[in-house]
Amino acid sequence: MPLRYFFSSVFRYTVFLLRARDAHSLHSPFLFALYTRVVRADTKLPAFARIEALRVELRRSRQQVILTDLGAGSKVNTARQRTIGDIARHSQKPARFGRLLYRLVQQVQAKAVFDLGTSLGLTTAYLAQAAASGGGQVVTFEGCPQTAAVAGQNLTRLGCTNVAQVVGNLDETLAQQVAKAGRIDLIFFDANHRFDPTVRYFNTCLSAVHNDTVFIFDDIHW
Repeated sequence: MPLRYFFSSVFRYTVFLLRARDAHSLHSPFLFALYTRVVRADTKLPAFARIEALRVELRRSRQQVILTDLGAGSKVNTARQRTIGDIARHSQKPARFGRLLYRLVQQVQAKAVFDLGTSLGLTTAYLAQAAASGGGQVVTFEGCPQTAAVAGQNLTRLGCTNVAQVVGNLDETLAQQVAKAGRIDLIFFDANHRFDPTVRYFNTCLSAVHNDTVFIFDDIHW
């Protein structure tokens, strides 16, 4: 990671911490509930143990994959050929974020979930576990066929039967799936982290949103 990006991220995060306040400053009942039940709470269920056990296994994997990277790429390893272990260590969301997403899906009772960026499928599994409890479905998108194949195996091992995988360039696959869904309750943007594609995907999804649709944007300081 170039030093200017590192220091920029540190500066922005420091400014955020200095401006952050506690739950008592949140006067909106919706935001207060979101903060206390989702952001500050935590959930540890038996199903999560299986996901994290798989994470440990994947981090040790020496299996090689050829990446088809249609996004901004990795700031840690830009090699086109990487091991599953390297991806699991550097490109997967930590367990605490998976649990956060789980609580958020449950809090808003999302039944139609879009996951833009499957990677190895661990975060997708958290979304799927949360959606399944309410009879919901997850549509997950991945641009790299080899990575998607590994993710499919992982989701099958974890028993995530409520997940539909879409493989290919989001510029070519997203609009069709949005039209097919008709209504989306929650969308997690974790694919191409550059500004223009992110805005383009956001605009594509607008045709299927409703008043309570939740948009989650990852790596906003990228």
